[in-house]
Amino acid sequence: MSNTSPNAPLAAVSAVLDGYAVAASVPLGASLRFFDGSPRPPERFRRKLSSWKNRNDTGRLVQKTAACTLGGAPFPANFTLHLGDFGANGVIVMIVNRGFQVSTDLRFEVLELPAPGMVRVLTRHGDREELRHLAPDMAAAEQWMSRNRYSNMIAEIVGDEGNGVAPVGRAA
Repeated sequence: MSNTSPNAPLAAVSAVLDGYAVAASVPLGASLRFFDGSPRPPERFRRKLSSWKNRNDTGRLVQKTAACTLGGAPFPANFTLHLGDFGANGVIVMIVNRGFQVSTDLRFEVLELPAPGMVRVLTRHGDREELRHLAPDMAAAEQWMSRNRYSNMIAEIVGDEGNGVAPVGRAA
């Protein structure tokens, strides 16, 4: 299954991936669709539709965490998607992120990759990186950074990582 989006600023060719492939090869800032393969229920079935939407949505990859062991207990690798911001009059009241373990039964499709030249604004704490903002250029990133204060903030220019090609990894 492949999908192209020539008019989008972040275009990429996509394949269906599992959680392991997302954690291993999809860059921060990529827009992903996650799904379980079930058909969408009709609007009149509100509870079924709500449950379906919980397993079928889109988000931007904002964090990846490697597998580790704490206190002798293993913790699997995981990643986080930013699903949306909610608020009014320019004030964000709630940020919605969703974490996934790499062993999730959901499948993922890369919708868009950050274009070369875009700027990722990241915060780093130890070995953990989190995407805070994806800017079209360095001037916009610096402007965003001056308005939004986070500790350990850095700006990283997106390179030509994948040449607009879907990540290679384990297929779902």
